Amino acid sequence: MSLFTEIDHVAIAVKDLDAAVAYYRDTFDCEVAHREVVERDGVEEVLLKVADSYVQLLTPIRDDSPVAKFLEKKGEGIHHVGYRVADCAEALERVKAAGHQVLDEAPRPGSRGTTVAFVHPKGALGTLIELVQE
Repeated sequence: MSLFTEIDHVAIAVKDLDAAVAYYRDTFDCEVAHREVVERDGVEEVLLKVADSYVQLLTPIRDDSPVAKFLEKKGEGIHHVGYRVADCAEALERVKAAGHQVLDEAPRPGSRGTTVAFVHPKGALGTLIELVQE
């Protein structure tokens, strides 16, 4: 049985959050469902609801944030994919038990009251994966 229950979000790193929101609103009629500053990760995020999932737009609020480093190195684009899981701790332990590298050794608080953990893109087919428990 799959650990993933749904795609929670596709995260896109952007330089100008308001311009990105305007693009999605004006082009695709997407409206902001949630906006939050996540101090721990050094980002401001906007979630745009798409069916039961989100497009997450991320912009750095600090030069030392992972998203700032991503933008500097790769430019704007897909940063990670968030997958919903029933139990973040269990999913993270299964990933570690399978020998894969993780960025979070234990689940931690995420935005909008979620519990999250990140799986390193090395060994994950080059994609940063976020495990998301609602």
